[in-house]
Amino acid sequence: MAKSYRELIVWQRAVELSVALYELTRSFPREEIYGLTSQLRRAGVSVASNIAEGWGRGTRADYRNFLCVSRGSALEVQTQLVIAGRLGYGQTRKLALTEGLAIEVGKMLWSMVEKMGRSGG
Repeated sequence: MAKSYRELIVWQRAVELSVALYELTRSFPREEIYGLTSQLRRAGVSVASNIAEGWGRGTRADYRNFLCVSRGSALEVQTQLVIAGRLGYGQTRKLALTEGLAIEVGKMLWSMVEKMGRSGG
């Protein structure tokens, strides 16, 4: 078992996702600074942050709950990236890579939540 949330691959990938979102949204239109840009950045930061916060809560039930919140934020990011793509925001390649990372993190979180649920926690 990991000794710190920082050792979790899902947390590491979630941090990568957040950084990728910041890089992607740099090229979004200026008028989106308080709209889609802000939403994507906040949701992205939330994914890794909730993994860490849940880890620190100390109970299995709290940890599982925060993983669920984190997964919700990952799904929020996925949805917002679809919207950004349809609006023509961001470089197509970066958008696709970031969306793939968001999907990967979401799947990892779902797997963790499911495993915790099956083991009675």
